[in-house]
Amino acid sequence: MKIKFENIQRASNHLSFTFLYGEHRFETAYWYEEIDFYFLENKYGKDFMENIYFHIMAFEFNKLLSLAPTDIDFGKYNAFLTPSFIELWETIARKVWAQWRYENNLPDYRIPSFQEHHFPTRQPLPVTLKKGATDNLVFCGGGKDSLVSLKLLEHRQIPYAVFTYSHSIYGPAEKQHYLTGQLIEQCQPVKVHRQWVYDSFLDAPVTALSVNPSISSITAAETPASIFAALPVVLTQGYTNVMLGHERSANKGNLIWQKTGEEINHQWGKSYQAEVLINQYIRANLITNFSFFSLLQPVYDVVIFNLLRNHLPAVPATHSCNIDKPWCKKCAKCAYVWLNYMAYLPFALVNEMFGGVNLFDLPENEIWFRQMLGMTEHTPFECIGQVEEVRLAFELCKAKGMKGKMLDYYAGQFNFTKKELSAIVEKYTDVYEENIAYPPPLKAPLLAALMEGRNAARIYLYDTLQLSTADQAPPPL
Repeated sequence: MKIKFENIQRASNHLSFTFLYGEHRFETAYWYEEIDFYFLENKYGKDFMENIYFHIMAFEFNKLLSLAPTDIDFGKYNAFLTPSFIELWETIARKVWAQWRYENNLPDYRIPSFQEHHFPTRQPLPVTLKKGATDNLVFCGGGKDSLVSLKLLEHRQIPYAVFTYSHSIYGPAEKQHYLTGQLIEQCQPVKVHRQWVYDSFLDAPVTALSVNPSISSITAAETPASIFAALPVVLTQGYTNVMLGHERSANKGNLIWQKTGEEINHQWGKSYQAEVLINQYIRANLITNFSFFSLLQPVYDVVIFNLLRNHLPAVPATHSCNIDKPWCKKCAKCAYVWLNYMAYLPFALVNEMFGGVNLFDLPENEIWFRQMLGMTEHTPFECIGQVEEVRLAFELCKAKGMKGKMLDYYAGQFNFTKKELSAIVEKYTDVYEENIAYPPPLKAPLLAALMEGRNAARIYLYDTLQLSTADQAPPPL
């Protein structure tokens, strides 16, 4: 079956894309606050902006790969295809949809090639932004990573604006923007930009109604799509640095699929590898002085959760659940965040946020905790930390006197020595300076702030777990 891009429509602050899968038509609509596409077309030229629309559409369109198409057709927009675009699009499709192929047991499925076309002899030239009031635009999804990212910039007196979006798959837009707005009110951005995304494909019962009977799950490349979706804001305001809060665990996969030998990584779209590919492409083809990077790439969640201790009044404004915001209390994401909030933050604060529910005792969470602890074939397909970080959080909860069914299970399965715990602490509190994409002017202040976070995390962990420097393993010879 073929998937086909049908059309782009735009109004002053609205983009709409329609896609086809056989006879099924789907639409995605983007609404922007304080964006005028007519103004942008006058400023940068209509050809350039149509190229931007095409890129936004293309990374929305790839979600239809979840229906296992045999052919892909961009229709009249084939004129925008270039070898570098195809390489980027297919790389993201292969990496992000690796989990989908695993879940649907499709080891031999390959991303379909584009229909025959002739590359254009001339593409719109990339533009160079005239910098605006601040260089820095930070994505804010309302979770702990967003809070820590914004506070890191404030700590180093680096001005920033915020970009936040709602998506229909996560429920009513008003609720999403309200929740995220509560967190933003705890911070000090110079400007806030909002976007609304309405998506008939991800909202549709395509698996329940057997649009393709062989498919049991769908996925989307949300992070890459959101970067291209933010470009109209970047072009309007002159932001040259686009920042996200993806931590170091995004670089490690959930398992190695024995049938193919490949790593399956739910978070690949948030990884450093994805950052580099998207950065290089946008600079070469769209905006020459564009920089996209993660503020938290040098550290693991251990440091990030501990940094929340500096901002306790703002923590109740965070939310992370993708099922029933702010917290459904029964999904892998809720279980993971609650566990670490209990490990690093005051019990009373966390209990108030979660209505006094002990997530260790809910039977729905047993599978998530077992997966997180490394007791099953793979860790949960969610944006969470590594197995040893989870075990460390369990140790902290035990040391703080918590009770619960899954904590008892943990205690019966694991018995770490002080030296083993010390080694975990040292590894997951370190600040890793390789494979980060910080622009040179920001590198020193951001790393200095994270080093402070590392030192504070080690003090808390060593005190709570009653470790000492004598427990540290000797350095390698």
